Order: sequence, then structure tokens, then C-alpha cells
Amino acid sequence: MKRVAILQSNYIPWKGYFDMIAAADEFIIYDDMQFTKNDWRNRNLIKTAQGPQWITVPVKLSGKFGQLIKNTEINGDAWQTKHLKSIFFNYKKSKHFKELYEKIEELYSVDYQYISELNRTFISFICKYLEINTTISNSWDYSLSDGKTERLVDLCRQAGATEYISGPAAKDYIEPNCFSDVGIKLTWFDYYGYPEYPQLWGEFVHGVTILDLLFNCGKDSKKYMRFVR
Repeated sequence: MKRVAILQSNYIPWKGYFDMIAAADEFIIYDDMQFTKNDWRNRNLIKTAQGPQWITVPVKLSGKFGQLIKNTEINGDAWQTKHLKSIFFNYKKSKHFKELYEKIEELYSVDYQYISELNRTFISFICKYLEINTTISNSWDYSLSDGKTERLVDLCRQAGATEYISGPAAKDYIEPNCFSDVGIKLTWFDYYGYPEYPQLWGEFVHGVTILDLLFNCGKDSKKYMRFVR
């Protein structure tokens, strides 16, 4: 039995993204998809005294329809200092700040060219910290067929999957029969029911970058996730 999950890369994703990685045996980063503006690919939320605030990585947009995520270049490097300062000032009072900040600082010192490269670096670091041992691969490591559902099915087939774990948003377009016809079980991932954890700055908010959980809970972050053990 082999469980495969396929998602586009996000910029320092929230905890649910990493739970989905942990639930799979192989996680395929699907950056052969069109880059979409004002999406999670190049931005995420941090918790501040003024409430959740966006930190956004500026990217170069060619203006051509169908620009792929993997081909999307980062625009400049001034954002790195800005994001690091935002993280420092909003999390310096968190319990596990000293444990993590130096490494986060190192990640922000790298000269990234593409958003996929940046996202993969942060995702890999966080998986290592949480001891998530799922194999992470890229969609371009495989042959890609046409059709939204057909391509996912073919990626699963090539990866040797017996089960495909999908995010709930894909219910809008996935054709379940395409999976059942080739003997692959389709499972919908459920993001609901996460417990609250100790969090700075007032009313609890779930939908922020996982850095919020890590800075506040450190290695105990696993207690507030479902598939990370």
C-alpha cells in the first residue's frame, strides 16, 4: 500500500499542509500548474498584535497566460529583510523563539531565484524539524499527461500509489471514477477539528503559517497536529 498526495507549493504553509504531507508516503509538489496571483504560492499570514497580516514574496509576472509556478521568478531580495523583521518583532516573545530563529534567519539569507525553490527549502526544513519522513518529489520528475484529473491519476500510477489523498478544494473538479477505474482509492483530507495551542496576540487564529505553531510550541507542535508523530 502506498499513499500519495499532490499539492502546489505554498510559502511557509499552515499546519494542515504539513499534516497532509505526513499522512502520505510520497508528497508530490505540483508546480507544473499555472501561477495564480494573490494566492498561497508566494504569501502567507503571520499573527501580530494587530491581527493576522500578510507577508508576500514579490514575483515577476510575464503577462503571458499560463505562467507556471516552477518558472515564476522572485523579484529582488528586499522582501527577505522585511519578512525577517516582521517575524522577529511579532514572535520574539514566543516560548521557542531562540530555538528556531537562528535557523529561520539562515533560510532567509539564501539567494533564491524561483518561488518553487524558496517554498521547497522552507517545506523541507519544517518537515525535518517535525521529523516528517515522507518522500518529497516534484511533478516534473514524472511524465505529465493532459487533463486535470487524468494527470493526477497518471502521476499516482507512475508513483505506484494505491491511495490518493486530495485536498477538499479539489472536489470542484476531480472526477472520482478516474481513480476507481484504475484501482486507486480516493481519500478526501479533512482540515477541521484542530485543537487550539498557546498563541500570542489575543483571539486564536488557525489559518496562519506553521511558523506560528513552531515558535509557540517547538517540538510539542506535534501534539496539535493529526498525522505528525
